[in-house]
Amino acid sequence: MNDEINPVTKYKLLTVDDIKNACEFRYGKNGEMVELCQMSEELKQGIDALQQFSRIATIYGSARFKEDHPDYIATEKLAYALAKELGYSIVTGGGGGIMEAGNRGAYRANGTSIGVTIVIPHEQKTNKYVTDIVPFNYFFTRKVALRYSSELAIYCPGGFGTFDELFEVITLIQTKKMNPIPVVLFGTKFWNPVDKLIKKMLVEEYGTINNEDRHLYVITDDIPTVLEIAAATDLKNGSKGEIHTLR
Repeated sequence: MNDEINPVTKYKLLTVDDIKNACEFRYGKNGEMVELCQMSEELKQGIDALQQFSRIATIYGSARFKEDHPDYIATEKLAYALAKELGYSIVTGGGGGIMEAGNRGAYRANGTSIGVTIVIPHEQKTNKYVTDIVPFNYFFTRKVALRYSSELAIYCPGGFGTFDELFEVITLIQTKKMNPIPVVLFGTKFWNPVDKLIKKMLVEEYGTINNEDRHLYVITDDIPTVLEIAAATDLKNGSKGEIHTLR
């Protein structure tokens, strides 16, 4: 397959600058109202755009891995299988590393490969395997749109951003602020020590969570196991309850 790809957006969306300009036209120099307007409009657009797609699996992870990294290779294979065998749309942050691997796998399966992009000083270049772009300026609106639309959340090895996104989702599920979705921690070498730390510090030493809370996620390296989990998940068609709401 030719890797010289240009991203194509099937749905005409406003850019971050379009939204900003429209809000400035509406509210003039009232900076607070302009910012609130931007937040509201990009969140609405993002949710509406992502709702156009079929079953969504969102893949999170580091932007720093190269294509020869074992976790990049494993993520690409997983995304390929989800798209090819189960028809999942693959959503990532649209950048490099694990995000690129996820989009690449979906693209090579002739599936839908979505980049939910963000304007930041570093690691912001959209990878060439994205077929649909949903742009954001704010991290929090992007995160809400991602978790609102996702039916399967897959966390690969990553940094602060990956941990932030993971703990937000499992906290929302724990506190019943969103309907439960499968949370897969993909990569035992990376995630088993994290789980061991959670058990030792949070469960046993400090008692800040219950041991049952560790059942909110599954740790695996096995692609067939993830496919089995994904095949049993169909929130939008109601087999596992309603699609999650904003609560």
